[in-house]
Amino acid sequence: MLTQYKGNVTVKIDGIAASAASVIAMAGNTVLMSPVSMMMIHNPATVAFGDHAEMQKAIDMLAEVKESIINAYVIKTGLTRAKLSHLMDAETWMDANKAVELGFADDIITRAETKPNTEEPDEEDEDESTEEEEKKVPNNSMLFSRKAVNNALMNKLEKHYSKPKQTVTKQAEIPAKTNGTSASEIKERLNFMKKFI
Repeated sequence: MLTQYKGNVTVKIDGIAASAASVIAMAGNTVLMSPVSMMMIHNPATVAFGDHAEMQKAIDMLAEVKESIINAYVIKTGLTRAKLSHLMDAETWMDANKAVELGFADDIITRAETKPNTEEPDEEDEDESTEEEEKKVPNNSMLFSRKAVNNALMNKLEKHYSKPKQTVTKQAEIPAKTNGTSASEIKERLNFMKKFI
């Protein structure tokens, strides 16, 4: 509804605009971020209970919500739907510089903008920097994906701690029983379940 307001809507982010707050921020004609603020975008989530039909309803609902969120991001950023979907899949955190670079924000709030203008402007001092000089500050933007970091860490740990495959001499085959579950199969299932605990 902010987008339908006839006046100018300026959104100022001075902390964290994460999840749904990032969507609300897209309604601003102008989005300004503090130099220390962050924005995070991710896929929608829910909790579902029931049979396969209820699970499918939840999946369909999440897909529709994601498309709706992408609509807001496309309008503000001009990025492709595929790029935005990828950023959401990765649960992307971005600092103010990266948010401006990607189009989620329009500018970074500077100290001069936060101070009230109570003094009469004096003649320009040589020490004062102009706006153009301030813009020359290097853009050290940051983009962070929790999933990418977790995956990289898990790959390194797996590579480092994986046991070398041992060659096994051929042993006489023991006929498998048709009823029941073997101990090795149960052990494998338990180890798999440990990953989720």
